[in-house]
Amino acid sequence: MRDCCGLLTLKNEPVPLKGITVQVKVQGFVADVCSTLSYENSESSPVEAVFVFPMEEDSSVYDFHAEIGGVKIQAEIREKQEARDTYDDALSSGQQAFLLEESDESRDVFRLSVGSLPAGQKASVCLSYVTELAVEADGALRYCLPAVLNPRYTPAGSESLTAPVSGASGGPVPYSLSFSAHLASPSGVAQVKSNCDLTPLEYLGGDKTQAQVSLSPGHKFDQDVELLVYYSHPHQPTAILEGGLASATPGSLMGDPLVMLSLYPEFPAAASTPQPSCGEFIFLVDRSGSMDCPMSSMESGPMRIESARDTLLLLLKSLPLGCFFNIYGFGSHFEAFFPESVAYTQQTMDDALGKVKGMGADFGGTEILEPLKDIYSKACRPGHPRQLFVFTDGEVGNTKDVISEVKKHAGTHRCFTFGIGEGASTALIKGMARAGSGHPEFITGQDRMQPKVMQSLRFALQPAVNNIVLDWDVPAGLEVVPVSETPKVLFRGHRSILYAQLKGKFDESALGRASLQYSLGDEPHKTEISFKLQPDKHTGLTTHRLAARTLIRSLEEGGSVEGEGGDKVKERVVKISTEARVISTHTAFVAVNKDLNQAVQGPLIHRNIRARMMYCAMPQVAMFCDDQNDLMHMDSGFNAMSYDTAPEPEVKDPVLTLISLQRADGSWELNESLVSVFEKTEQEAIGKMPAEVSDRAVWATVLALLWLHGFRADLKEEWEFLAMKALSWVKAQAGASLKSCLEAGNSLLGSKVEPQTLSL
Repeated sequence: MRDCCGLLTLKNEPVPLKGITVQVKVQGFVADVCSTLSYENSESSPVEAVFVFPMEEDSSVYDFHAEIGGVKIQAEIREKQEARDTYDDALSSGQQAFLLEESDESRDVFRLSVGSLPAGQKASVCLSYVTELAVEADGALRYCLPAVLNPRYTPAGSESLTAPVSGASGGPVPYSLSFSAHLASPSGVAQVKSNCDLTPLEYLGGDKTQAQVSLSPGHKFDQDVELLVYYSHPHQPTAILEGGLASATPGSLMGDPLVMLSLYPEFPAAASTPQPSCGEFIFLVDRSGSMDCPMSSMESGPMRIESARDTLLLLLKSLPLGCFFNIYGFGSHFEAFFPESVAYTQQTMDDALGKVKGMGADFGGTEILEPLKDIYSKACRPGHPRQLFVFTDGEVGNTKDVISEVKKHAGTHRCFTFGIGEGASTALIKGMARAGSGHPEFITGQDRMQPKVMQSLRFALQPAVNNIVLDWDVPAGLEVVPVSETPKVLFRGHRSILYAQLKGKFDESALGRASLQYSLGDEPHKTEISFKLQPDKHTGLTTHRLAARTLIRSLEEGGSVEGEGGDKVKERVVKISTEARVISTHTAFVAVNKDLNQAVQGPLIHRNIRARMMYCAMPQVAMFCDDQNDLMHMDSGFNAMSYDTAPEPEVKDPVLTLISLQRADGSWELNESLVSVFEKTEQEAIGKMPAEVSDRAVWATVLALLWLHGFRADLKEEWEFLAMKALSWVKAQAGASLKSCLEAGNSLLGSKVEPQTLSL
């Protein structure tokens, strides 16, 4: 397969897309983004260019315009079929036109059509959108500019969204990216990190509340650009009041003021302690061909399936005794490790680990819907709430069907999702987690999957929160109309963003108050914030656009309006979308150059431009990470290929080695495999064991705990749960000999772990 990408001429020459400029304004927890795509038609005939590209699924696209020959053409938002007809009519009459539409099936894929670009002509297309920023486990706000659009597996009989085009692959892109970001937060900007080279962070004032940063010059847009923004006090509740649009109808969503709340419920430490022995944990793991691709296209590193296997090892060791579990692998077909979920014991854990080691990316395409239906067909266990963990690179074509299936069963489980590798569908990963009242995570580049998965396990093990109520206290004469649904589930330290419309007249000097009330067991709790009823003059219409997108998404996923069917939903969505100028599944932006005095002459040549496609490279073979039609499903041939090059020796992670040796009850056996992790011999370990210790497993378990705390404290978020199990076991077994074990263990290992570090 030829290593080229993007728009190809009839002579296989690239490309009208010359460059992309992105300007990001981060205000608090929201990013306002303006992207400009520059084209040039170097052919002798007019061209129609079609650019398919990814975008974060909760982005709210609110503006689209083009410029040709110094003339600005402003797009209008219309019902989608009407917009398509307008575009086609313009092209057939020789006019220049542009069409921007969201995919019917997956809201994170967009299609931009540039029509009748004359020979030798340059054009620029600008689109603007706003998006909420995800909060990482370490408190960072994550903005991602996707570059990779993976070909998505589409079930038989359906139309592919991202089928590979001839000549498009994972090679170098022929256009560059210019990227700059302006950052603002009242609490102060602490630092900024990225997976790409940045210029030094430049503060715009002594209080460090505003700063700017850019990508280093010459950056090629050949990978996702991730920006991690750290604020000085990220978890403080905030409220932003935004005035309505003066030209909009009073009482409408755009005409009234809106408030955006960012709330961080904090549970008491005792209440957030993981429950010891309940829960049914089901792990649904993608085994499609694309999981045999690297985690990142830019670096050597583990394959996605390898990272998934290591993570399953950690999860299985971290589960509490007394729970139930099962593991599913899925591709073109699916297999479960056990017919039904089994009790977590040493035997079942060993059986599962043996099967995990044999898991490969050999199941063909990505059919996630059928295994989901099989899981939901099995009755839940009383007293053991079901927690579903889904691991996939997200290359799925029937996204809405999958999300709908999760939502249908949201009352019986929580769904935690993990998008693996660049290009994972944000619509799928976020949509499933939202529908299942869980939490989404994305693992790309050099990210270790384990800490993000353990963060979600922490959420899953928290006690259930109930009686969740959002109350408003506002002056008389003012009515609060919620735009967002009240959360159905809360996690400790997890942010909730909520929107509400304010109807009526009010004094801008007055105060409003919002409180989120909930119960943990029999204990009531409350998070509240007061705010001035004075609109923020710096937000523009950001809050209104995000609120409109939230309402549109709720309607599209909910399926009915006041008991009416799909036509009524579409009518309401189109109305909100056109009034707010926010794109939806049922609308599109269209622009026609009506100032052109004469028709574009010559036959129109159609060109496809795509975001870079991921591909897998191995000696003597290169192929797309495409599950379409089981492209990589070559069970016997592909996995049996042999090469003249010798395989590189496997470098074992000592932490994973230690974890793999732990027993289900939390203890370790004293043997050569264990002590080799400590770089000691078995004889050295036996020689230092205190005389009063009769059980060698007690000594081995103390050594393991000391080594983790003394030498791998930086990875504590990964091994914390299995260490809790180990500590509980050793306390019950060691008795009076525990103190001498700690002293002797520190002496043997050369560590200085204090008893209080182990909560002793």
